[in-house]
Amino acid sequence: MKRISGVTLVLSMCLVSAVWLYAQAAHKIVKFNVAGAGTGKGQGTVGVDIVDDGAITGYYFDSNSVIHGYLRASDGTFQKFDPKGSVGTFSNEMTSDHTIVGGYLDSNGVVHGFLRNPKGKYQIFNAPGAGNGSGQGTFLGDINIKGEIVGAYIDSNGVEHGFLLSPAGKYTTFDDPSAGNAKGQGTFPNGLSGLTDTSVISGVYVDSNGAQHGFLRSAGGKFTSIDPTGSVYTAAQGIDAKLQVGGFYIDSSGVFHGFLRTVNGKITSYDVPNSTGTAVNNISSAGIIAGYYSDTSGVLHGFLRSPTGQYSKFSVAGAGTGSGQGTFPASNNSTGATTGSYTDSNGVNHGFVRQ
Repeated sequence: MKRISGVTLVLSMCLVSAVWLYAQAAHKIVKFNVAGAGTGKGQGTVGVDIVDDGAITGYYFDSNSVIHGYLRASDGTFQKFDPKGSVGTFSNEMTSDHTIVGGYLDSNGVVHGFLRNPKGKYQIFNAPGAGNGSGQGTFLGDINIKGEIVGAYIDSNGVEHGFLLSPAGKYTTFDDPSAGNAKGQGTFPNGLSGLTDTSVISGVYVDSNGAQHGFLRSAGGKFTSIDPTGSVYTAAQGIDAKLQVGGFYIDSSGVFHGFLRTVNGKITSYDVPNSTGTAVNNISSAGIIAGYYSDTSGVLHGFLRSPTGQYSKFSVAGAGTGSGQGTFPASNNSTGATTGSYTDSNGVNHGFVRQ
C-alpha cells in the first residue's frame, strides 16, 4: 500500500483550502441577458455551464418563448446559435476549448443530439433505437477530455436509456438493472458533471413503481444504486474527479436535503443552515457543490458547499422575493466561479456569473 506522507497530506489540504478561499472571496456577481431574449414571464436568459476560462454556455427564451443556445465568452461577448432545423435548442455541457453538446427539437417535436465545435460547425447524433415521435429522440449530456460523450435516448415506447458514445462514433447503450421499462421510466445519465475523464457515469433511474433512485456506473459497466436513508426520491446530480457523487433527495415529508456520496459508499446528508429545503445542481471536478435553498418565505437563494462542508450563501441583486423566485446556480468550475439564473419579481429569467 502506498503511504501518504504528512507533507503530501498538508499540501493537499492547503490546495483545497486555497480553492475554497477563492470561492469565498470572489463574490463579484455580473448579470447578463442575451440580446433578443424575451421579457415576459418564463422568458429570458439561463446560464447552464461555465468552464475554467470563464466562458459560459446556456440558452435563452425569445419573445415567442422559442429556446436558442448561446456561448458567452469571458469578455462578455455572445454567440447565439441553433443547429439547422432546430425549433428549440438546449445547450448543455461545454469543454475547455468551447466544444458544446446538447439537444434540439425539430418541427415534429423529435429531439436530436448535437456537438458544436469551437468553429461553429455541427455534428448531429441520433442513437440507434431512439424513437422518432414527438418527445422522443436523442440528447447529449456531457463530454470528457477523451472526447467520450454520455447521453440518453427515448425509444418509441417512451422509455429512456443511457449511452456512452466513443470519439469514433460507437454507441454503448446501458440500463440500470433495476430500471423500469414502461413509459416515463428508465435510465437517465446526468447532463452536467455526469461523466468523468475515467469514463465513470452518474445519473438516475426510475424503477417499475415510478420511484427515482441515483446510480453510479463504473468504467467497466458495473452499477451501484444510490439512496440516502429516508429518501423517497433521489436525484444524483453529478460526480467529481474523486468519484464523489453530489445530489439531493426528498424525504417522506416532502423536504429537500443535499447529499454527498464518497467513493467508498459513505453518504452524508446535509442542509444549508437556516434553510427549509436544500437542492443541488452540480458538483465541480474539485468537489465544490453548487445549489440553492429555500427560506421560510419560500424564496430561493444560491449556495456553494466546500469539500470540507463550509457554506457560502448568496443572492443576486434584483432577484424576486416571492415564493418560488430567487437565485438558481446551475454549475461551477474548478475554482468555484458559478453561473446560473435568477428570476425577477415579474417571473423573467436573467443570467449571472459569480466570479
